Amino acid sequence: MTHDRLSSSLEIDRLGTEEIVSIIQSEDRTVADAVAASARPIAQAIDGIADRLGSGGRLFYVGAGTSGRLAMVDASEIPPTYGVSPDLVQVLMAGGKEAFFSAVEGAEDDDVGAVREIEARVKPEDAVVGVTASGTTPYTVAAVRKANMLGALTVGITSAPGSPLTREVDIPIVAETGPEVILGSTRMKSGTAQKLILNTISTGVMIRLGHVYSNLMIEMPATNIKLRSRAILMIQMAAGVDKPSAERAFDASGSNVKIATVIAKLGVGREEAENRLQDHRGNLREVLEK
Repeated sequence: MTHDRLSSSLEIDRLGTEEIVSIIQSEDRTVADAVAASARPIAQAIDGIADRLGSGGRLFYVGAGTSGRLAMVDASEIPPTYGVSPDLVQVLMAGGKEAFFSAVEGAEDDDVGAVREIEARVKPEDAVVGVTASGTTPYTVAAVRKANMLGALTVGITSAPGSPLTREVDIPIVAETGPEVILGSTRMKSGTAQKLILNTISTGVMIRLGHVYSNLMIEMPATNIKLRSRAILMIQMAAGVDKPSAERAFDASGSNVKIATVIAKLGVGREEAENRLQDHRGNLREVLEK
């Protein structure tokens, strides 16, 4: 539970700095195993969310405090990594945008505001992921409860088995990270577990939706010099061509890695490459291996 005391850190304020670091790192090493124990529900969440998004739905993360901020970090990285619209993955944060940067008093208790946000934004075809270490945050629990009533898929990420969140969602994901080094400081082990789970869910969903070929970000927007160089390299690896060929294909594609890969690999023009991708619902592997 998030408010149990960790015996190994009871005297942490008396210790030297290296000993403090050692205790924190020792506890951090337990987090990956706690997350790994939830592999099955994480996979279920990925498949369920991918089905919703593949049918025109959207993904909403819901959280308060640290949990909401971690959700925002994950959501904000998806468009520049996979080339999707910022509207595809959104965050409902207790206290609104201000709470991403500073604490908003009483925001996490605003269950009425949570219901109002869900009613205004969530549709039955969407998926909603509630994130709360304790599994009791009123804002988050109320949000997933209302989302369930609307018919949306609901997922809960928590460190507390048997908590209200786990009882309200379709798919509970529980990483039992145990007591924190500093009592109740859930930005530590619980927060690390949340970040790992969110990373896995969003990455898995993008793979299932065809935004990844092999292990390459083949829909990454090339918005600066560094990203253009990365895009050229991905085309080289995906199409098996040299750098000049990749550069020509990239320019011919209108700066689109996926289209450029088809051009370079199959020796077709941009229009034909676009048509082939459209015929295969954008699945690059299907196009290249047909």
